[in-house]
Amino acid sequence: MSSSSSASQPSSSGKAERIDPVLRNALRYTISPREYELLHQYLLSRAPAVRKRTLPPKKYDVIVKGGDDYNAAAIRASLRLAVVTFSGLKAWDLVSSKLLARGTAQKPQRRLPVWRSPNVRLTCSLSLILLFHRLLRRFFTRLRESLLTPDAKAFRRRNPRVSRSLTSRLAPAIGSSLAGFFLAVYPGDQLRITITIYIFTRALEFCYNYLEELGYFKNRPVWFGSWMLMPVACGQLLHAFVFDRDCFPTAYGKFILSNSPEYIQKRPEGYPKGLAWPGTFDIVDSLAQISKVRWPPFTSPILFPEVSTLPKSLTAIAPITSPAHPAIKNLSCALLHPNDPSCIRTYVSYWIRAFPKVTRFFTIIFAALSITKYKAFMDSPISAVNNLAKRVLRMSLFICGSIGTSWGSICLFQNIFPRNLLATQRWFLGGFLGGMWAFLERKNGRGNFLYSARMSIDSLWKVGVKRGWWRGIKNGDVLLFTLSLATVNILYELSPKSVNSGVARKGLGVLRGEGWVDRAALSREERGEKRRAGDE
Repeated sequence: MSSSSSASQPSSSGKAERIDPVLRNALRYTISPREYELLHQYLLSRAPAVRKRTLPPKKYDVIVKGGDDYNAAAIRASLRLAVVTFSGLKAWDLVSSKLLARGTAQKPQRRLPVWRSPNVRLTCSLSLILLFHRLLRRFFTRLRESLLTPDAKAFRRRNPRVSRSLTSRLAPAIGSSLAGFFLAVYPGDQLRITITIYIFTRALEFCYNYLEELGYFKNRPVWFGSWMLMPVACGQLLHAFVFDRDCFPTAYGKFILSNSPEYIQKRPEGYPKGLAWPGTFDIVDSLAQISKVRWPPFTSPILFPEVSTLPKSLTAIAPITSPAHPAIKNLSCALLHPNDPSCIRTYVSYWIRAFPKVTRFFTIIFAALSITKYKAFMDSPISAVNNLAKRVLRMSLFICGSIGTSWGSICLFQNIFPRNLLATQRWFLGGFLGGMWAFLERKNGRGNFLYSARMSIDSLWKVGVKRGWWRGIKNGDVLLFTLSLATVNILYELSPKSVNSGVARKGLGVLRGEGWVDRAALSREERGEKRRAGDE
């Protein structure tokens, strides 16, 4: 019995050794032994026909052994990210072309080679960032450990500066961030800029959290907070919307115009089809032209029918201003609210019309988002509904106040400013006043404030390039992305809690090869064990 069993063991191991190396590597880079064991336990072993043709978990473990599992795990993660990313992009293309674009004429698109396809290049960029981030982190970790050994004492003595840099605790975090340069694989379009700005603003946010954790903002005023980003962001965005709309986010502009019922005059229902009527963007362009000609007064054609009442550059708005109320004094008021000479009454009418619509919109949005919190609703339905109503009310007041105040401030400045004072800059002041409504949402609106700040940064950069205020450098967004990634890695190494998002912390854990773990929730000993396990 013993001789037969001993004879069978070498044969099984020999069979494992005679496995084709290509097949063995394919298995190692496709699925780990632990994953194969779970797959075999819950799926493969349930079907007798499949069970006979598949390897048992122990034999699979023997086959894939013999090699560096860290590198295999890094390649597995990179390949899986590539498959998920490419599948998601193709699914989105299918949805956008077949469902969202139904009924609209589509331009024929020239078919690109595979290596020039944006989907393929984005997939390669993200997967390479993940792969080399893990490999570089392990390389710099091992290099640091080798330089700290007694055998490297002579090297440290000859190269003190290089040694201090490579043996620093932050060396692996900075070195692994060099993988960010693989963002250059993706072509430099708007998506790459958006990714860079997002990582940049998140790095600034985490820096603020780290400084706050160190006690630098301990005695800050009660009113100090992230809401202060909104006045500046709204001011810049409104100015760009009026004067540089090609540098303004399109979706943001449509949202503003669709919720400006009293200030954007739509074509009347009974207006003759053969007569021209200025569109919404024509009205905005005319407001920009009114600003440039120093806010001229309004001369009513009703009172002076034989006098030319409009400059030649503004004849397109004649269908709106010609029947305007004769008591209106300013041309901008005749364009924004031609039927009512009172700016205050127009502002009140705006609230009456816009607030219910915006409230319904956010009620639907927040109610849908609160489905995941159904347990809190079941435990205390009255309290949950009350909190939901407060959230909807604050957000609706914030949005309506921002849009209405931005438009109404133009009438306000017309009455308190001379014509030549801040002729074009008053648009920034109007947006700044509108952004002050963010104070109502200061406790829960940090994500919205940062989103608006990101759009403002993108818009400001484009405006600066357009007007020649600064010149960009080639692949500057890739360099900024890499620096921002290094900043995030350093802060995550120094203080995981400064990364104030559980999903972001777990994502950084995957990026570093530590797995889907939240280091902020682990003890110091557990973090050390996870770090050592990821570096082995």
